[in-house]
Amino acid sequence: MKTFLAQLIFLSLWITGVNLHAQETKVWKVGVLASGTQAQNAARDEALRQGLRALGYEEGKNLSFESKYAEGKLDRLSPMARELVDHKVDLILVGGTQVAVAAKGATNTIPIVVAGAGDLVEAGLIRSYMFPGGNVTGVARMSADFFGARLKLVKELLPKATVVAGLINPKNRGHEQSRRDVELGAQAQGMTFRTVTAATPGELNSAVVSASKSGAHALFIMTDALFNSHVTQLAQTSLKEKLPAFDERSEFVDAGGLVSYGVNLPEISRRAAEYIDKIFKGAKPGDLTLVQSMKFDLAINLKTASQIGVPVPNEVLQRAVKVIK
Repeated sequence: MKTFLAQLIFLSLWITGVNLHAQETKVWKVGVLASGTQAQNAARDEALRQGLRALGYEEGKNLSFESKYAEGKLDRLSPMARELVDHKVDLILVGGTQVAVAAKGATNTIPIVVAGAGDLVEAGLIRSYMFPGGNVTGVARMSADFFGARLKLVKELLPKATVVAGLINPKNRGHEQSRRDVELGAQAQGMTFRTVTAATPGELNSAVVSASKSGAHALFIMTDALFNSHVTQLAQTSLKEKLPAFDERSEFVDAGGLVSYGVNLPEISRRAAEYIDKIFKGAKPGDLTLVQSMKFDLAINLKTASQIGVPVPNEVLQRAVKVIK
């Protein structure tokens, strides 16, 4: 009897040890889906890794990544999302509404964490920011107030501006609501709002030229995966047309654009790591309230400002976190 009890105890301890070992050696697989190139996403990828390291996840020990970069070819997003699902990732991290839509189209069960996106309710991905439901949660990045702040910048730099053109992608489901928000914001600043559209890379140049020829005093570039993947093209075309252009990403200013004002994307990726940690510890994405980034960075290209004849007031310059001379 004693021998039998000893064997039972030994077996119980052995099973417990196996389970503990399995828990300790669990390697979580994170799928990353991005609309741009790996180089464009490098700062965000590193911020995500830093955020996860701070929470106890280390690549090669209990964490691995499978990353897919569409390189500006948005028709690749859906098949790439399905590849991640087929490879049985534990979670998919996405940046941007269109990327989130592609991921959601591939799975209703694998958790999807958004690291910056537009109106996810409008896109049909969540029920509400407080109670998202489903398998999507994360960090949002914009609101009507954000558009208002960007339009205020237009007026600060171009006090005589009366017409602003918005660059919109007709394929972007969230742009209709954004257009209404920007139109109201423009009216509040005493400006008329018009739109020009581009749905493919080949239509970008003609859209910018159309805005310039229509008499617009500024180009307001809406947030969109297509536009984000072609910031250099948009920056150079607006510079050639001497049309003051305002974008969300600082890469736009690096490429010769006049002004960018938007959320700090690496910081959003770092915050997204907190959602990943909660989900890996058992939380359901649908129960995790989305938060909105409150940190916005201003960047200005003074060389471009000089070339197109836009004086930059000192009070605006002092608020910039990046100035290119």
